Amino acid sequence: MKLHYKFILLSFIACTLSCGNSKKDKIILTKPAKAEVAELQIIVDSSTVSRFYQAYPKLSTFQKEVQHLYKTQGSKQLWLDNKGIVEFGNTLFNKYRDIESEGLPKDFPYNDSLTAIFERASKDRLTKASTDLLISNLYFYYGQKVYSGVDSKTTTSLEWLLPRKKLNYTSFSDSIFKQKTVQFDDKNKMFSQYYKLRDVLHKYKKIEASGGWKSIEVNEGFKSFKVGDSSEAIAQIRERLFTTGELKENTQSAVCDSVLIAAVKDYQIHHGNAAKNTILPQHIAEMNVPVADRIKTIIVNMERCRWIDPNLEKDKEYLEVNIPEFKLYLIRDGKIAFSSSVVVGKAMTQTVIFSGMMQYIVFSPYWNIPQSIVKSEIKPGMERDKNYLAKKNLEWNNGQVRQLPGRNNSLGLVKFLFPNSNNIYLHDTPSKSLFDREKRAFSHGCVRVQKPRELAIELMRNDSKWTPEKIDSAMHAGKEKWYTLQKKIPVYIGYFTAWVDKEGQMNFYKDVYDRDDRLAKLLYNEEK
Repeated sequence: MKLHYKFILLSFIACTLSCGNSKKDKIILTKPAKAEVAELQIIVDSSTVSRFYQAYPKLSTFQKEVQHLYKTQGSKQLWLDNKGIVEFGNTLFNKYRDIESEGLPKDFPYNDSLTAIFERASKDRLTKASTDLLISNLYFYYGQKVYSGVDSKTTTSLEWLLPRKKLNYTSFSDSIFKQKTVQFDDKNKMFSQYYKLRDVLHKYKKIEASGGWKSIEVNEGFKSFKVGDSSEAIAQIRERLFTTGELKENTQSAVCDSVLIAAVKDYQIHHGNAAKNTILPQHIAEMNVPVADRIKTIIVNMERCRWIDPNLEKDKEYLEVNIPEFKLYLIRDGKIAFSSSVVVGKAMTQTVIFSGMMQYIVFSPYWNIPQSIVKSEIKPGMERDKNYLAKKNLEWNNGQVRQLPGRNNSLGLVKFLFPNSNNIYLHDTPSKSLFDREKRAFSHGCVRVQKPRELAIELMRNDSKWTPEKIDSAMHAGKEKWYTLQKKIPVYIGYFTAWVDKEGQMNFYKDVYDRDDRLAKLLYNEEK
């Protein structure tokens, strides 16, 4: 009875106060707060994971990593909460939708099911656990495709023997689920050249979207254009070079002038050709390569960048050789300290793509001729001429043929050794005229250096006992002398047909070993 009385009294007071005219005294009754919704909990244990891969077998390559991921995260969902897919799950999907900007096809094995989840249009009625697992597989798929590229077995089959980058997706994923964010653009994860090529890819895709560039048409029998010549083709050349930026202004003039020639020379240099004051048929042919083909070349080389460990660039000093460029660089403190043209292996005796540690410089070297060359060249020569060995300055030494030191030695006056099973090294050469060629694939596999003396001086610069004069003397002594470097220097022999240089200029090089097409087919699942 007392309780009933109190209720009537409180009701009366509330009614009286609420009927007052004063805003100051007005009481607004609010709805009671809703009970707090329990946090979403989805169990994703080993049996759940196993059932998922039975339903989605094309993703089984990620099963081990996914299993570990859920185990470390307490066997609960990672990408879902009470509101649906969490923010960094949507970020991941948006990155996947834009994967073509990374030079990759959008080919997640269950793309339709995945897209339906994010567009809330799923007809498959996936369980929440399957939804979460599908997104986790997208994470590993994206990481593998963008950050690692094709697997090491495939790169080995492509004869790419440089050490592969190692990226631990599991530790990476552990960190993102703690931070609840996905750091996809961390520039420390990739070889820096990758990002430079990606920027150029976006530029060329815009050119393609706007119709590309028109083919330059020259008259039959065309030989060259020089300053003062006039032709409708010259106006077409202007438009072509304006499109890619070599020419800053397009006057549309059909007369060849010094400004156009300067732009053409810039184009020649950045396409592996010697700069000339004339426009030749081969230059027109280069300009007529469709933009789609240039895009493919960029994409292929972005893939090669995925295989390179970015820590390579942290080395204080290293040597790099780019086979299609026919160029060697000494990098010191992140800058080019020295460069030289090189001659690389011909198509039948290709220079191997690999790395080593340079340890020795050998002055006035013997050339211990490989058995393959003895069999294919030396023995047939001896059969034709009994004085063949003497004429070639050769001798037998412990059952092996070697060439004596001297100016005519095939290794020249100095060689640079980084011991390896491929028996490849850098060396001088008596055949200096080959460096005048634009395409320089003539060796048996070793790398011939145009400026070996200067390279030796650079590599020995910290040894005060070895002055340039002493190096010259050792090179011409006619007696072999070995020098051990104070510190081993990494050597990387690579293969890039597209490269953005230190000035930000895009460079394209001939695919001297015909490697680009096969890699492109692998990337787009076209190889049978």
